[in-house]
Amino acid sequence: MSRALFIVDVQNDFTEGGALAVTGGDAVARRISTYLEAHAGEYALVIASRDWHDPDSDNGGHISESPDFVDTWPLHCVAESLGAEYDPEFDPTSVTHHVKKGQGVPAYSLFEGTTDEGLSVTALLDQHGVLSVDVAGLATDHCVRASAADAISHGRHVRIFTDLIAGVAPEPSEAALAELAHAGAELAESSRH
Repeated sequence: MSRALFIVDVQNDFTEGGALAVTGGDAVARRISTYLEAHAGEYALVIASRDWHDPDSDNGGHISESPDFVDTWPLHCVAESLGAEYDPEFDPTSVTHHVKKGQGVPAYSLFEGTTDEGLSVTALLDQHGVLSVDVAGLATDHCVRASAADAISHGRHVRIFTDLIAGVAPEPSEAALAELAHAGAELAESSRH
């Protein structure tokens, strides 16, 4: 059974010092890099996503000067900016496919992105016969949640590495993990897989 690893939005704007910093983001980036050193060869695909918002645009109402932090957000992850780049603690060497999402529109799930060649994540998974997906990245209560939920709805077995994620806030992060577990996701630590 082929397996893929999703690495969701480990970007400068979502780690310490970024526009929408997640506490513990740098540590997650480091732990993902360490995990990849030991386990990248176990995956048919290693797919890393990035928010990649159009400059000089509200990206379909996603970016606002007076954000509500629910549906609208301050300026972040502008295409080609330092904030949109991977966190320096994350080593993308083992990534087989880079996916950009949110180009002109709101996007939370990795499934909403495409490769530079225009391939969808669903097409990649289907091409490689991937039935199981492991999920890591940022943020638990937003893009990790959306990506894992979409993987479940696309019929994949999902395992979320709880030591390779971090959320914006504790309560919504716990609620997101409970919701995903109820939907069939397995919660596990990467060191015990």
